[in-house]
Amino acid sequence: MTRTAPRHAPDVDAVDVVAVGESMVTFLPTRPGRLADVSSFDRAIGGAESNVACMLAAAGHRVRWVSRVGADGFGDHLVEAVGAYGVDVTSVHRDPARPTGVYFRTAGERGTDAHEVAYYRAGSAASAMSVSTVGLQAARSCRVLHLSGITAALSDGCRELMRELTAPAADRPLVSFDVNHRPGLWRSSDGPGVLLELARRADVVFVGEDEAEAAWGVTGGPQAIRALLPEPGTLVVKQGERGATALSAPASPAFVPALHVDVVATTGAGDAFAAGFLHATLRDLPTKARLRHAHLWAAAALTTPGDLTTPPAPAHADRLAAVDDGTWGTLRLGPGWTQAEQAEEEVPAP
Repeated sequence: MTRTAPRHAPDVDAVDVVAVGESMVTFLPTRPGRLADVSSFDRAIGGAESNVACMLAAAGHRVRWVSRVGADGFGDHLVEAVGAYGVDVTSVHRDPARPTGVYFRTAGERGTDAHEVAYYRAGSAASAMSVSTVGLQAARSCRVLHLSGITAALSDGCRELMRELTAPAADRPLVSFDVNHRPGLWRSSDGPGVLLELARRADVVFVGEDEAEAAWGVTGGPQAIRALLPEPGTLVVKQGERGATALSAPASPAFVPALHVDVVATTGAGDAFAAGFLHATLRDLPTKARLRHAHLWAAAALTTPGDLTTPPAPAHADRLAAVDDGTWGTLRLGPGWTQAEQAEEEVPAP
């Protein structure tokens, strides 16, 4: 049976969404080239769960980020930057013994051989998250708890924390889980099995067709993935440039084609997609509308540089999400489309 986000949580400090996971300081090159050749970088922030938190907070939801950062300048920057989006950061612990994670990447796209990324996150403050070092009440006091498979890969303690937060309980919030299969993060071969275990315990699961094949060897599309994951109330299968399918029993599967987008950078698009879907879920919108909002929020990320962007204005997104199927198929979004004053230029005349 499909669960919906509860209207009330038992704690007085309950929020709409809690996101648990690591965020890092990101260094983006000021010009194209190999990391060996780039001499200066611009600083930003990045992290799957904090990206979701920031976008949802920017859209007006009450959001809390639960994590750990170092007691260093990079930790200061992360807490201040995430908090500037309106996210509650009071449950972010400062670790005096471990550093804040950072990473560098080139200007190329992640999907090309020319792209380079260098992570410095081993032994980070966030890798020390565990059942004993994270405030479980703060994590659970919400309508939706958003998690990612990235956290489970960071350490044994993080893995046990994920198991605790996804454990079946009558009063737990709606658990959203983005598989985020990152083979390079796992130090053992049990990553796919852990991700499958966590996905089966979640209420809403986001997974790409390519991820399902790489992690679990599943081919055959959304129905084949659903056969592997019958437990989640809602399974959202991302199908790349074709679109996405949501399977929520007992309703029939819903497919919404992807938008035509003039891509600036792909980084963070998956996080934006999840945030848009959860935004519409919190509003109890129909499944098709949830997928359309997910695509629109992903388009906001695809048309801006960096890991994190702000979502489209709610009225603008609602208007675009409500167009007929024919008009939806003709939309083309490019840099700057999220500006409300351009709304009239986005929708072709009938």
